[in-house]
Amino acid sequence: MLGRIPLLKNKKKKRKMMTISISPHALPQLQRYKRAAPTPSQVKQGLGQSVGGRAGGGVLAMAYLKNLTTTNHLRHVESMATLPSGAGKISHFNAVVLGEALASEEDDLVFPSDDFSREALVPSPQKYLEMYKRSIGDPAGFWSDIASSEFYWKQRWGEQVYSENLDVRKGNIKIEWFKGGITNMCYNCLDRNIDAGLADKIALYWESNEPGFDATLTYSQLLDRVCQLANYLKAIGVRKGDAVVVYLPMLMELPITMLACARIGAVHSVVFAGFSSESLAQRIMDCKPKVIITCNAVKRGPKTIHLKDIVDAALVESAKNGVPVDVCLTYENQSALKKESTKWQDGRDIWWEDVVPKYATTCNVEWVDAEDPLFLLYTSGSTGKPKGVLHTTGGYMVYTATTFKYAFDYKASDVYWCTADCGWITGHSYVTYGPMLNGATIVVYEGAPNYPDPGRCWDIVDKYKVTIFYTAPTLVRSLMRDGDEYVTRYSRKSLRVLGSVGEPINPSAWRWFFNVVGGSRCPISDTWWQTETGGFMITPLPGAWPQKPGSATFPFFGVQPVIVDEKGVEIEGECSGYLCVKSSWPGAFRTLYGDHERYETTYFKPFAGYYFTGDGCSRDKDGYHWLTGRVDDVINVSGHRIGTAEVESALVSHPQCAEAAVVGVEHEVKGQGIYAFVTLVDGVSYSEELRKSLILTVRNQIGAFAAPDKIHWAPGLPKTRSGKIMRRILRKIASRQLDELGDTSTLAEPGVVDQLIALADC
Repeated sequence: MLGRIPLLKNKKKKRKMMTISISPHALPQLQRYKRAAPTPSQVKQGLGQSVGGRAGGGVLAMAYLKNLTTTNHLRHVESMATLPSGAGKISHFNAVVLGEALASEEDDLVFPSDDFSREALVPSPQKYLEMYKRSIGDPAGFWSDIASSEFYWKQRWGEQVYSENLDVRKGNIKIEWFKGGITNMCYNCLDRNIDAGLADKIALYWESNEPGFDATLTYSQLLDRVCQLANYLKAIGVRKGDAVVVYLPMLMELPITMLACARIGAVHSVVFAGFSSESLAQRIMDCKPKVIITCNAVKRGPKTIHLKDIVDAALVESAKNGVPVDVCLTYENQSALKKESTKWQDGRDIWWEDVVPKYATTCNVEWVDAEDPLFLLYTSGSTGKPKGVLHTTGGYMVYTATTFKYAFDYKASDVYWCTADCGWITGHSYVTYGPMLNGATIVVYEGAPNYPDPGRCWDIVDKYKVTIFYTAPTLVRSLMRDGDEYVTRYSRKSLRVLGSVGEPINPSAWRWFFNVVGGSRCPISDTWWQTETGGFMITPLPGAWPQKPGSATFPFFGVQPVIVDEKGVEIEGECSGYLCVKSSWPGAFRTLYGDHERYETTYFKPFAGYYFTGDGCSRDKDGYHWLTGRVDDVINVSGHRIGTAEVESALVSHPQCAEAAVVGVEHEVKGQGIYAFVTLVDGVSYSEELRKSLILTVRNQIGAFAAPDKIHWAPGLPKTRSGKIMRRILRKIASRQLDELGDTSTLAEPGVVDQLIALADC
């Protein structure tokens, strides 16, 4: 049986409805695009010249394309040929050129400027296609050339660069890259850069929660600090392969600890310093660490969070379950809590400041195989215990460094700030390892992004002359809600590249980020990837091609994304379905710690022969990818499967809606109904008229079947301290299962839950 969903087309701004048939199991409707006349600046810039004439304007030389052999691997990236090429074609598109106009609701394409593209690492679609074609046609040659030329190996790998089996029907899932190659992540992050002349370059700018308190470390100073901690860990018996649990906030000591573990071959497991004691205890019991490293407390905005108390409770729980930890190394974070006010257990607890500075500032490197473990990072599933994602050393090192370099168009003069916490994969790959492997200068911020006011981010950008700013859509929408004045009071002239991570960014937030924060001149690297992938999988390359607000665009080198239907059959062309990846890439995780069967069942059995991402994706006729969110975030309304991300995006496009979160609830007629939690722009009052207007917006953008059954006014949404919306809690509130709310201790503002319950019938 086929469901029927409406598609909207816009011709001369007049809407008309048409329908297409899709399987009810397919993901939400195909993306829709508007076509209009070009801007005068585009005509002036001469879009459609040869590749040599306009390197980065999104124009691909047709002669080059004709010479390419069409293959299954290239068919979707080659669809760039449908992008504007010449005055005749460009007239059918509406577009803007960076730095010359604002991106508006009517814009399909946002082109990089000539100046930006001219200096970009990948300056044109032609160059991208050339590199991409080689990366999938000759992955061994492509990645071994990068690994050999840009990293230090004590011993080179053998003749076989990689081996893989992604098909459960052919035996156990196995992925290996550069096996037999001997290297060390810390050496490549620090020693190699120092040997290259970067000893006195700033490695870390640290900004305290409290304005006016900061610190810096050069690459040479950072190496000294890393070696001291590494020597201490060795002195207490930590050896290659031993686990070290790290429960630290965004102090400089967090990346120092990660690098120290890597230097001696220990496996670090960073736990976000916002998880409850129960969650921390689970992770301790799973990996059985030799030591846990924490600090006594941290300031998050005006609040003090007593981290050591959480660790103490977790260690009591783990000991009860037969996993004692003999050493708790504790850093005194003086701005949050003094030593004398910290609870202490003699014999187990050790002050960092009392022991670590006494050790030598040189430490021999523990050389490891490329396939030796680097770190464990636990991800929470909807059911069952947390999954310990295991990443190894060599492939992850090469992949994170390469993705960072190209996706952000990194230059040696850049100052880079990623707002993520090292408790998540973004903090591993794109706060610590990826940037440092490139010798970058990094900003590390301890506090809340809106403290003491919503202008704090831009104050930091101006203070350190940040050139690359990478953050989450949740923060973008939050700052957008607070108003432009908190942004425009700061210069932000240093910015040249913006980035988005964590979830699909809705087009209206993309445009605000681009127009207001970036001053209409900074490309946005809207990255899609996962804890499991280790690095970017689908992402724009600044300067290489035009962007579409809200689209992750095209795959990174070596990545072969496919969209399949519910039977696992690849779908061609413009379509919507389940996002999978065929063939491996160097940054892929190798297993789930202690549970390879769960690894295979979760990621490789749903669609045999592919890595299943768990995400839905649409691909438009130009080959651009649009992530629609997790497939378990799909609501089945009267046979129509509707992605929550799509409804949320429609709601947020309303000028008076700042943020929205959508969940499904039982409905006696439809099976499931749509329940929307909506946060309004500051100063806007809740009203019946506004409720109707929001519903009408969804009806107009998607269709009547997608109209929310309930609009729940939400002064705030329940979020973790990392900004993730806890939809589990929202589902319980929507279903009135208030006795099943579960643990709310990891929420940034637990009081929001009571507010939402009180407003449930309003």
